[in-house]
Amino acid sequence: MLAKQAGVRRVVLTSSISAITPSPRWPSDKIKGEDCWTDIDYCKQKGLWYPLSKTLAEKAAWEFAKEKGLDVVVVNPGTVMGDIISPRLNASMVMLLRLLEGCTETYENFFMGSVHFKDVALAHILVYENKSATGRHLCVEAISHYGDFVAKVAELYPEYKVLSLPKDTQPELLREKNAAKKLMNLGLEFIPMDQIIKDAVESLKSKGFIS
Repeated sequence: MLAKQAGVRRVVLTSSISAITPSPRWPSDKIKGEDCWTDIDYCKQKGLWYPLSKTLAEKAAWEFAKEKGLDVVVVNPGTVMGDIISPRLNASMVMLLRLLEGCTETYENFFMGSVHFKDVALAHILVYENKSATGRHLCVEAISHYGDFVAKVAELYPEYKVLSLPKDTQPELLREKNAAKKLMNLGLEFIPMDQIIKDAVESLKSKGFIS
């Protein structure tokens, strides 16, 4: 309420695709998007506390906004990678680092697509400045499987001998190239997966996380 009293016009909340998936009850023939929510009961049953926390936090924000009459818009980023700014790696960059080191985890419940740090930052600016922006905004360069991402890393960096994984690592997830249409309609041109990986790996090299 202090923000509203201070005259703040709009609040932009950073949520996550973890508030969209896992959602096993979602129709298998329907692409997941802003209208899809992570299944809270499923997360509790499986002990998936991170997506549970992200989902409950976003739902609480929407309830608070409705109760207090706040203008809130949400950005739901996917796996965020690219040039490293902070001294510590975020979870997404750790995932990439582990992959380069030989990890075979498929992240079945935690992957929906990659996105560059720069595009996540730009998405926040766009939804703040555009009055037409409302609701949630999926923020990924494409909806893809982790297996797609792994195959691309292996193609671009064969010297790391990335272990082969099944291509369909997210069995409940339909691929979609232009998934983030709401942000694209606001003018965001997403950096493609190839460049996301190159920027991320080269940054890991320059910062000494990998040789």
